Amino acid sequence: MNEQSLPVGVVGLGLMGTSIVTCLAAAGHPVVGIDKDAGRRRALKRRVSVLLRDMRREKLLSGEPATALRHLSTSSDFGALRNCGLVIESIFEDLAEKRKVLRDIEDAVAPNALIGTNTSALPVTELQRGARHPSRILGIHWGEPAHILRFLEVICGDETDPRNAQKVLRLAGLWKKEPTLVRRDIRGFIANRIMYAMMREAFYLVENGFATAEDVDRSVRNDMGYWITMAGPFRYMDLTGIPAYAAVMRDLLPDLDCAKDTPKLMQRVVGSGARGISNAKGFYRYTAAGARSWEKRFLDFSYEIRALAVKYGDPPKKLRSKRRGSNLV
Repeated sequence: MNEQSLPVGVVGLGLMGTSIVTCLAAAGHPVVGIDKDAGRRRALKRRVSVLLRDMRREKLLSGEPATALRHLSTSSDFGALRNCGLVIESIFEDLAEKRKVLRDIEDAVAPNALIGTNTSALPVTELQRGARHPSRILGIHWGEPAHILRFLEVICGDETDPRNAQKVLRLAGLWKKEPTLVRRDIRGFIANRIMYAMMREAFYLVENGFATAEDVDRSVRNDMGYWITMAGPFRYMDLTGIPAYAAVMRDLLPDLDCAKDTPKLMQRVVGSGARGISNAKGFYRYTAAGARSWEKRFLDFSYEIRALAVKYGDPPKKLRSKRRGSNLV
């Protein structure tokens, strides 16, 4: 079967599930969306249609949105996944619930169908436990908005067949992603382990009076924010001189926060009912109109930063060094 015509299922049609469906539909896949919430099912085509029109405007969709929508269907019944060659679960981050959904998917699909879990931090190996065919279960970690970002992590659990990971990496090319393979299972994978280490230090600085949340955001935005689309940490050290970083590490690393508890500020903000711009309440104050404006700005920014990342990301392979042993690690 042509990879583009591979039927794909998505279980969970919340914010991220919807953008994953959009990405898959834009790539030409017939898509089946599964959710027990009838309202989400009813709203899916309308929401995906809006996102596809945006992709068309930004030249990330060459065809018509109506064509991509033609092969999108929804159901509350896992049996609707029977013909899917790949199913991605994207429900909330709960180990027991995800395990249950993965078993329901296994009951519905053929033994050779691939099953991906869109988890942000749960070990894939834990999600494989009890599965009939654990070798076909792997992590497929998307970023939001999934239909715009080039980010995708493919994670091998202890029992994942590496050939199945390679299949998903090939599919990721159709989805216009620049995927990363996480070869050994580790909680949080790559991006989230690094991001949450940064967030922990950000909370430490604010909670201990060294800076306000606004000041932390401003510093991070104007330092890492300017280079990180072009270069990750190792490339950036190559570009700016490695020895200086070794010198700073000797003195700074012992002084960084290593707390294991959720920061008190985070507990307080979540306890107040804040969800961010989705309910206009977060670390910053928003009016309803202000929250909508930030939501639009975030989408517009995502398209523009994607174009910048494509322009200044890794050069074509023919321009890279072909010398054997040119990489130190």
